Amino acid sequence: MASLEVTFCGIKCPNPFFLASAPPTNSYYQVKKAFEAGWGGVVWKTIGEPIVNVSSRYSAVDYAGHKVMGLNNIELISDRSIADNLKEITRTKKEFPKQIVIASLMVESKREIWHDIVKRTEDTGCDGLELNFGCPHGMSERGMGSAVGQVPEYACQITEWVKEVACTPVIVKLTPNITDVRYVGRAAKRGGADCLSLINTINSITGVDLDSFIPRPIVENHSAHGGYCGPAVKPIALNMVQQICADPEIGLPVSGIGGIQSWSDAVEFMLLGATTVQVCTAAMHYGFRIVEGMKEGMLNWMQSKHFASPHDFIGKAQPHVTDWGNLNLNYKIVANIDQQKCIHCGLCYISCDDACHQSIIKSTQLENGSSINRYEINEQTCVGCNMCSIVCPVAGCITMQERDTGKAPLSWNEYQKRLAAGEMAPIKPPEHL
Repeated sequence: MASLEVTFCGIKCPNPFFLASAPPTNSYYQVKKAFEAGWGGVVWKTIGEPIVNVSSRYSAVDYAGHKVMGLNNIELISDRSIADNLKEITRTKKEFPKQIVIASLMVESKREIWHDIVKRTEDTGCDGLELNFGCPHGMSERGMGSAVGQVPEYACQITEWVKEVACTPVIVKLTPNITDVRYVGRAAKRGGADCLSLINTINSITGVDLDSFIPRPIVENHSAHGGYCGPAVKPIALNMVQQICADPEIGLPVSGIGGIQSWSDAVEFMLLGATTVQVCTAAMHYGFRIVEGMKEGMLNWMQSKHFASPHDFIGKAQPHVTDWGNLNLNYKIVANIDQQKCIHCGLCYISCDDACHQSIIKSTQLENGSSINRYEINEQTCVGCNMCSIVCPVAGCITMQERDTGKAPLSWNEYQKRLAAGEMAPIKPPEHL
């Protein structure tokens, strides 16, 4: 039988599903409910000097009838005292010794203050610490959060301060609001970090009220940029997790965060190298019991692939990620339309003719006494861009099929080398392009 148990930063976890440091992990009451629902661990909502939050705090982007494609928040760290939070973490660990509690911390950038909060927090019996170097709003204006995470030297220095006194694993949470996330990942490694987590939320304004002209969420007559999360950020998160996990200068365990709301989302992060995953928006949207389906789905998938442990598939997608210059220029696919499945909507034709490569031929014919449009692929001009299959509303109607070009594999990098060596002539694009 497959098992979902994983070891992350030396910590044995019942399963890889954690709740992220956010509103769902703000109190003993919530964490107790989460553990009873089956979550393997939580990262407690960030602890620091208590702040005063505003009202309102959240706004969302809906799309095509689906609620909360993306969620924006302007909520800050815990508004409860450090003492109250630490007391509740202590209680939680006593009642749930097998579940994992990571304490998220954010305080003023002074060595003695970090030493103090680390020592007090570890006295609770927590399993590890997560340093919040990612919050993009409110706290960053106070010199914390992403104000630290955007400067490698600051991230390294504070990590060093924490490691001077920490006895439990130290996780550094990275901000995506940076040109290259690897710079800060490397700095955290230099500072002694045991693990990394990413991504934190992305700077955003989700929309503007067209009557009042005020961006959302509205606080009286104003708003502010916030942190964007939810399904919409998943592609960005996957890319950054892959970058961190593949970087030879880092080599640290990773907890993946960003738009995870199903078991398959979690598997994708883990295939790219994450050992655990953290969930926030999906729990806020659907409640804690979503973890039941996540655990069952991952177990079923693992058994279908004959994996006994998540460690058997963590990182398996990494060898398939490369630089663009290493891709085979002579590999060719073309679209194929299954006429039996086609509903003649014309979306493929419109997309291809208006915005892509004009490679779909439209003709009109009679069928059962009615005039219908028929769409066929011109393989001579089709570049295999996939767009027609993406917009097609019928599953399996348009498929991409490989064609033998009769040419040996050739990448751009190899072409440049051979061109410079005089071994081949410049490649000309097809005349129809």
